[in-house]
Amino acid sequence: MTDFTVGDDCFRFDGKPVRLLSGALHYFRVHEEQWGHRLAMLAAMGLNCVETYVPWNLHEPREGEVRDVGALGRFLDAVERAGLWAIVRPGPYICAEWENGGLPVWVTGRFGRRVRTRDAAYRAVVERWFRELLPQVVRRQVSRGGPVILVQAENEYGSYGSDAVYLEWLAGLLRQCGVRVPLFTSDGPEDHMLTGGSVPGLLATANFGSGAREGFEVLRRHQPRGPLMCMEFWCGWFDHWGAEPVVRDPEQAAGALREILECGASVNIYMAHGGTNFGGWAGANRSGPLQDESFRPTVTSYDYDAPVDEYGRATEKFWLFRKVLEGYAEEPLPALPPEPAGFTAPVRVELDGWAGLGEVTEALGDPETESGVPPTFEELGVDRGLVRYRVAVPGPRQAYPLGVSGLRDRAVVYVDGVRAGVLTEESGTLPEPVAGPAEVELWVESLGRVNYGPRLGEPKGVTGGVLHERQYLHGVRARGLRLDAFEAAGAVAAVPFGPVEAAAGAGDAGRTGLFRGTFTVEGAAGVGHAGLELPGWTRGFVWVNGFCLGRYWSAGPQRTLYVPGPVLRAGANEVWVLELEDAGEPHVELGPGAPVRTGAPGVVQS
Repeated sequence: MTDFTVGDDCFRFDGKPVRLLSGALHYFRVHEEQWGHRLAMLAAMGLNCVETYVPWNLHEPREGEVRDVGALGRFLDAVERAGLWAIVRPGPYICAEWENGGLPVWVTGRFGRRVRTRDAAYRAVVERWFRELLPQVVRRQVSRGGPVILVQAENEYGSYGSDAVYLEWLAGLLRQCGVRVPLFTSDGPEDHMLTGGSVPGLLATANFGSGAREGFEVLRRHQPRGPLMCMEFWCGWFDHWGAEPVVRDPEQAAGALREILECGASVNIYMAHGGTNFGGWAGANRSGPLQDESFRPTVTSYDYDAPVDEYGRATEKFWLFRKVLEGYAEEPLPALPPEPAGFTAPVRVELDGWAGLGEVTEALGDPETESGVPPTFEELGVDRGLVRYRVAVPGPRQAYPLGVSGLRDRAVVYVDGVRAGVLTEESGTLPEPVAGPAEVELWVESLGRVNYGPRLGEPKGVTGGVLHERQYLHGVRARGLRLDAFEAAGAVAAVPFGPVEAAAGAGDAGRTGLFRGTFTVEGAAGVGHAGLELPGWTRGFVWVNGFCLGRYWSAGPQRTLYVPGPVLRAGANEVWVLELEDAGEPHVELGPGAPVRTGAPGVVQS
């Protein structure tokens, strides 16, 4: 029987000392048909292992509605075929710049501040989920001939809490479910994080982007023996909408990697290949003092300035990392797989069909509810998407300021059918006062739930109320439009599309809605990937052949959405654009996408 163990000074594989040279690649951020290529790229860079998280909310968006947990198993099988080991980080919380840190909204909505604690009811739903998920891992452990060598208990818990009872229970649950490979924790190399997140008897690892010697010195104070490992070596960073892009100098990153290895440590490069936040699954962050944290939603691309870019191509950072890693390889490194094909010439896609947001919501939305106060997204069961709130201003009355308290995150507001403004959490009052009687309509979108820190699990939508002067407006009708409503087979066929010219004649209503177009790709199967741009469009989502590419937003810095090659097909292809704020000219553009990155201007991450 094959055995992988944690020794006093190193990892051991069947008793032989081994160093883990791992790279993060999340199966849920890469199209399944591209897994093999991306794993081959990791092997060619000099890695012997791959790490992935598991997002609970992707697989159980609504309680009891479990979707395709077998995807994890299929990915681990692909890892084995690639000749790599696997590290699995099943959560239940994962952070990962992923919506709600991977926790389903029905969990955070129900348990609130009791999540990630010893609360019995919370632990019960975690246990049920783990017993559903973990057989995918257990049967693929190295002791059973599979690739899985390590499994994480929770994730960076010391950055959040200090409930040792919960952590020890979770580690015990992993064992009860059949996990026999070594368990570990990972935290920042700071005393309060390591004391809050470590579990007696489990290997503690550290996460950092530089300063390996100092980081491991802190780790050694808490764990005198055992292999040293940087479980997240941050070789790049992620971007937020409306902010400058973040980059890391390739030479500096390669030097930081070299320092980790010179310490005799193992490493997991985060990210080796970032991929994409398809389907609107990008998370968000809060920054600033706890009482005044600004909201910062994460972009659709999870390129992460990684050595293998979003399009699967080797960057300058890849070649520098490969040069560092080949010094630790027992055999010559394998050659790179062929570079993925891409569009060679731009294609302009005319959008010739349109349906207004109201019509789309009638066709695909949830039933409308009516209540005294506005229900949150969580109360309506909406994870990703938007909610239409409608409320009356009684009258007659004079004009007063109209606004929203507790808005999360952005609302396009109409008064008696006329666009009155766009509200945000920071700017929640319309520029012009509103007289009564009037009918107010608010289209509120969640821009991504917080994935890290004490604001994890905060609700979305109108979490306070609609105010006219200081008076709450009661009697609110609400209807959700979930993104996954577009994914059901044939669902969009129920949308009453008319000619796109109708949008121009619909006044304010024509500035938003679902736009549709088709384009033809010449050639055989295996069409290459592409980049999609929407010049002049403001904010919304795009689907190609029913596959949701994610959110676009003119706020930048991201301008191009990645279109995986397997999504495209020879012959006719269809595009849907759901514009939520202000449509541009009725066309989109497909092209070869962003050039291979060799370093770009922006905020430098160290």
